[in-house]
Amino acid sequence: MRSLFYVLTALSVIGLAFWAYRENYETQAALNRAERLQLQISDARQRLRVLNAEWAYLNRPDRLRDLAEINFDKLGLVPLQPYQFGRIDQVAFPPEDETLPILTPVEVSNMEETQ
Repeated sequence: MRSLFYVLTALSVIGLAFWAYRENYETQAALNRAERLQLQISDARQRLRVLNAEWAYLNRPDRLRDLAEINFDKLGLVPLQPYQFGRIDQVAFPPEDETLPILTPVEVSNMEETQ
């Protein structure tokens, strides 16, 4: 009986050692994946900062003004004038949709709190 107990104990120790060995390598692999992801995130943030800097550089008002002057013949850009803006009564709103009419509307703006 004692030898069976020793054998089972030895097998359980071997099994636990194998499990711990496997878990250690899985944990190291997960840590490596997380580190690679962090590096990819930092690279993406760096690229985003560079792109934002390039965007700000390319959208400088003086540069855009010069480009508009150079390409005036092709683009025909002129400054906006007040008469170019429309009035609200000139806006064509879409017709009201009658497919789902509200038969019993509830006014919620004047509701009093019940105590």
